[in-house]
Amino acid sequence: MSLARLWAIMRKELIQVRRDRITLALVVGVPVMELLMFGYALNAVTDHIATVVFDESSTASSRAFAQSFHNTDYFTIVRWTPSREDAMRAIDAGEAKVALIIPANFGDQVLGGRPATAQLIVDGSDPSVAQTAMFSGGLISQVQSGAVTVEALNRLGQSSNSRGGIDLRPVVLYNPRMLSVKFMVPALIGLVLQMQGVLLTALAVVRERERGTLEQLIVSPVKSGELMLGKILPNIVLCLFSTVMTLVIARVLFNVPVVGSTVELLLLTLPFLFGTLGIGLAISVVARNQAQALQMTMFTLLPSILLSGFLYAREGMPLIFQWISLAIPMTYYLQILRGVILKGVGIEVLWPQTLALTVFAVVVMGVSVTRFRKTIE
Repeated sequence: MSLARLWAIMRKELIQVRRDRITLALVVGVPVMELLMFGYALNAVTDHIATVVFDESSTASSRAFAQSFHNTDYFTIVRWTPSREDAMRAIDAGEAKVALIIPANFGDQVLGGRPATAQLIVDGSDPSVAQTAMFSGGLISQVQSGAVTVEALNRLGQSSNSRGGIDLRPVVLYNPRMLSVKFMVPALIGLVLQMQGVLLTALAVVRERERGTLEQLIVSPVKSGELMLGKILPNIVLCLFSTVMTLVIARVLFNVPVVGSTVELLLLTLPFLFGTLGIGLAISVVARNQAQALQMTMFTLLPSILLSGFLYAREGMPLIFQWISLAIPMTYYLQILRGVILKGVGIEVLWPQTLALTVFAVVVMGVSVTRFRKTIE
């Protein structure tokens, strides 16, 4: 073996990598992104759970009890609601994962040294969040119960046999058994659709360019707009078919039925699909070959898996990563999937997520179509 010849081949490969800016950017960027996301964004410990409070008692003792939740790292009160119905709407919309309901007689029961009851309504669509909320809420209630009992004894001069305290009664919605499969199956549907939508468009265009058939289409009477629609619309049909197929599999194999309207779910899927196809079209403009298109597709999937709430709750991430996640379409589509499939809600609740996906689709598709036209004209 000649070291000189070996070094010459190695040098040639390094020069090729250096000249291929896309591959070089992926080689450098992916490890850095993985390190930052895994190091900072992923938090297996669920904390700062978004909580709304309906305090019908409106007394000093009820406010102190609610504030004891906020004073921990496990709960963050995002809003005090004027009614129980408003608190339930916040959970349905995904604005909160927990609702603390304090009844009107709470303050009188505490002052009278009698057992005071409160209700903790938990969104069970995310089992890890639900389990943490129930466990932490129970501990907080026990601590506050002891403090309330001691205060009542001192005030009323009763013996230690007083039956006062706080009884926190949890209620788990949507997934009472807290099965992880009901959390993961909707998320997997979103991941499959994103990967399929991006790959179908990116690889189809890049494959045509590699084989030289794209140039043949360009010189044909087919207009650029017709060419783009001809590439995009079949992929929309294929992705919708995949959506129906995955929903059937989820029902038959995993016993995860669609509680809401399947038709409405398919309609709300369209903005997400147009957005992902726009990403695929943008990749096809930049990528020079199918290998680069595949690498760039994986690069776009990484933030969607780690930051969208696919695996871990976004509330436990640093604030900067929560802001970044707002630019990821999967963040909104997962809320739509879990909202329709598990909660049975529709556009009347999920319109903010649908609007965000629509804006993203319009912007990305517009930019991608403009860039694509410039490359083929």
